[in-house]
Amino acid sequence: MKLGLNLGYWQRNADDATESVLAAERLGYDSVWTAEAYGSDVFTPLAWYGARTSRIKLGTSIAQISARPPVTTAMTAMTLDHLTGGRLLLGVGASGPQVVEGWYGQPFARPLARTREYVEIMRKVWRRDEPVTSDGPHYPLPLPGGLGKPLKSITHPLRPDIPVYLGAEGPRNVALAAEVAQGWLPLFAFPEKIEEMYGEALSGAEPGFDVAAMVMVLISDDLRGALDVVKTMLTLYIGGMGARQRNFHADIIGRMGYAEAAEHIQALYLAGRKDEAFRAIPDELADGISLVGPPGRIKERLELWHRSPVTSLLVMGVRDEPSLKLVRDLVLG
Repeated sequence: MKLGLNLGYWQRNADDATESVLAAERLGYDSVWTAEAYGSDVFTPLAWYGARTSRIKLGTSIAQISARPPVTTAMTAMTLDHLTGGRLLLGVGASGPQVVEGWYGQPFARPLARTREYVEIMRKVWRRDEPVTSDGPHYPLPLPGGLGKPLKSITHPLRPDIPVYLGAEGPRNVALAAEVAQGWLPLFAFPEKIEEMYGEALSGAEPGFDVAAMVMVLISDDLRGALDVVKTMLTLYIGGMGARQRNFHADIIGRMGYAEAAEHIQALYLAGRKDEAFRAIPDELADGISLVGPPGRIKERLELWHRSPVTSLLVMGVRDEPSLKLVRDLVLG
């Protein structure tokens, strides 16, 4: 299993994780990942860390496809890949309707078809075989009826096959990742349930397909307190990160076997009863998607992850070098 460090969003001037990234590189972590939602972008912090490192791979988790036309993401990825010596792992995803329609002012309809078209265009840019054209309905190139003509990138990519990962939660999205990408970035992974939930969707993946699961890791003798940190995060995602009619995070929790709980949590949260929503999160759910507690307990629970389809563990919640070293030793032995 490979080990990565997921830093999440960059939020403020003080949130410079350079020392954590340097420590992760020294300790042999395979990758470091950044994120975006509706604040900081995903590429700028990655470039910042890439300029200060030499070996560790650099991943976007995720670059939202509605934020940029596909050629813009392809250009950014190609440039960053050059500047960092071929270390980029490009994670992309559709996000959700609240962000796509509320922040970017773009329609959310047909996210699978848009994602497929998006990835195809990026790969055409990087292959540089011919001027880029697309007759798809979402990103037609050149624009029909205009003065544009097909163009070919004036920059030769360092790699014509930059690895693409998809952030996906539904089975059809995961099947698309297995078909068109080199990896899948699950936000919530319950190791004992992955095969049941996604086994069929993953069946078409090529050898070497990377299931890079994000997992919160909290090393603490206070198991109750650690579980409550995970439950706080779940309360926000299940209750508030999506509309009442469409919340992909609540849907995935439902497919894990907690459909009634997810519906109840969302109803409480949207009614302003956030403390009750927090208390309604089942402990076994919070425990199942995380690695929390004393080192011995985490080591024991890691066996579930090693037996699952997960091939990369992207740890969240640890930043200092002693904790990063302990996690490395627990995960990699």
